[in-house]
Amino acid sequence: MQMNTGISDSDRQAIAENLSKVLADSYTLYLKTHNYHWNVTGPLFNTLHQMFEEQYQELALAVDEIAERIRALGVFAPGSYKAFMELTDVEEEEGVPDAEDMIRSLINGQEAVIRASRNAIPVAEKVNDGPTADLLTQRMQIHEKNAWMLRSMLAH
Repeated sequence: MQMNTGISDSDRQAIAENLSKVLADSYTLYLKTHNYHWNVTGPLFNTLHQMFEEQYQELALAVDEIAERIRALGVFAPGSYKAFMELTDVEEEEGVPDAEDMIRSLINGQEAVIRASRNAIPVAEKVNDGPTADLLTQRMQIHEKNAWMLRSMLAH
């Protein structure tokens, strides 16, 4: 059945493409954060272990919300590692970095999601897609706070 929500097919597709980038960045960041939660060591172990857990659990909920928004727009969401790797700007981790490098890597990942969200908002706003713009604004706020908290762990 044809959708008639006041947003054209081409505009829904453009919004979904931008959301797919946010989804890929978020999922890749989720995987990296979960990996670091498992493998962090050092004097900040307990603090970072807990912080990483809070962040990956929040990301697990977020990826579902982002994918469901793509589906609500009538577009299929990407859902494979291959698709995510083609879309993401979050670098995949190889090996186990030390705790400070984990923090730096996660800051870069948080900022990648912020940039993807910021780039997607005007596409949604152009056609008055408030639900998508609101979702992206909320995601930016969460990732900006996470990046700030991570950055604070590096301050000397």
